[in-house]
Amino acid sequence: MTTTAPADGVGSVPAAAVISACLSAQAGVPARSRVSRVFGQSPLSVDSRPWYLGALGELQVAERLAKLGPDWTVLHSVPIGDRGSDIDHVVVGPAGVFTINTKFHDDARIWVGSTRLLVNGQKTDHLRNSRYEAQRIARKLMAVAGEPIDVYPAIVLVGARSVTIRDRPVDVTVLRDTELVRWLTRRTAMLTADARDRLAEMLTRPEAWGTTSGASSEPDLTAFAALRREVGAARRVRMLWGTAGLLGGIVVAATLSINAYATLLGG
Repeated sequence: MTTTAPADGVGSVPAAAVISACLSAQAGVPARSRVSRVFGQSPLSVDSRPWYLGALGELQVAERLAKLGPDWTVLHSVPIGDRGSDIDHVVVGPAGVFTINTKFHDDARIWVGSTRLLVNGQKTDHLRNSRYEAQRIARKLMAVAGEPIDVYPAIVLVGARSVTIRDRPVDVTVLRDTELVRWLTRRTAMLTADARDRLAEMLTRPEAWGTTSGASSEPDLTAFAALRREVGAARRVRMLWGTAGLLGGIVVAATLSINAYATLLGG
């Protein structure tokens, strides 16, 4: 079974930062009216929706990473810097140290070139940010271990309709979440078991990140679970209305066709 950070260490709760940000943005949103619930209006606001989708993406990738074997250690929502920023996942295994930048792009078309990553034709900073995250972890490890440690950045895409790789970036791997575990486990082993365990232990120490306990406060997972149920229920209601509308359209079309046919026969 994949090793995760201890409960009192860094990185024990997947999507901790984005869940907290989502709930914070959602806190000021008025409750939906009865009519809104009847028609399946989403409870999410414009501000909370991006955080919500980000949390879903990180949680999905965390589930994928949990399938790694016992030689791997996975940390989630790892704090970096002093402005509340974090790295979605840091993974330590036989193949080395990896930073995972999860991106949930629902039904989007992704295009990847050697220096650019486009989402529905729009430029992003995903490659630059992922590169920067790996550099920051490498500096942390250098400070703690006293020797340079290679850190490999990856962007993991969730929910995309299509992913077109025109040219692969030299220093950042871009892949779907369904490809992640296979990609990690098939890489050439670079670390001995002792070196791997030593690096994993270093990264889980709160003091390595300038904190005395697990970095960010634990999010209200119960509240987020309730929000997920509410969002799911609203989606199902919209689907029912859509199905009802489609069936209604079919019935109307069939009725018109029958009436037209009857008119022709009567004529």
